[in-house]
Amino acid sequence: MKLYYHPLSGHAHRARLFLSLLKIDAELIEVDLATRAHKAPDFLKLNPFGQVPVLDDNGTFIADSNAILVYLAKKTAALDWLPEDPKGAAAVQRWLSLAAGEIAYGPCAARLVTVFGARFDADEVITRAHLILQHIEAELAGRRWIAADQPTIADVALYSYIARAPEGNVDRSAYSNVNAWLKRVEALAGFVAFQKTAIGIPEAA
Repeated sequence: MKLYYHPLSGHAHRARLFLSLLKIDAELIEVDLATRAHKAPDFLKLNPFGQVPVLDDNGTFIADSNAILVYLAKKTAALDWLPEDPKGAAAVQRWLSLAAGEIAYGPCAARLVTVFGARFDADEVITRAHLILQHIEAELAGRRWIAADQPTIADVALYSYIARAPEGNVDRSAYSNVNAWLKRVEALAGFVAFQKTAIGIPEAA
């Protein structure tokens, strides 16, 4: 397998993290976003939307980070990571949708402002980030993982941008359940860290 990625993309980190958790030794191919390599004709053949990550599984190309998580879980028959029962599968899908929605428009967008210079209203996206963090904090009360009794791809999908939310000036210090959950993800066998930048505010302990 090959993974086209960028080390500062949280979407790409989701895919890289899950590959590592599954102990899949994929070739990492860095796409230079600064030179707009993701918009070059050759890359657009892999993903017409011009976004990382893209997974190449021996000629089968999967774009979109959450789609990659589902593909890998199905391909490896990793049932613990993606439950097959209707209730369990729906619980995971709910959080994948939130990762593509509230997380993307909250902590992800806040970080895009500071790390990549995106033209979002910083106050607005930081407020959105806190709203979803408050929700996740409440969901994690009395439980270890977000969608099931064990880690699933929902945890993988949420991890990266929440872990680096302080880079977008989103203070996580008030979210003890969230911070404890982050540490549990980081303790998983095969965990690989999301590259840090020096931008933003200090991370919560």
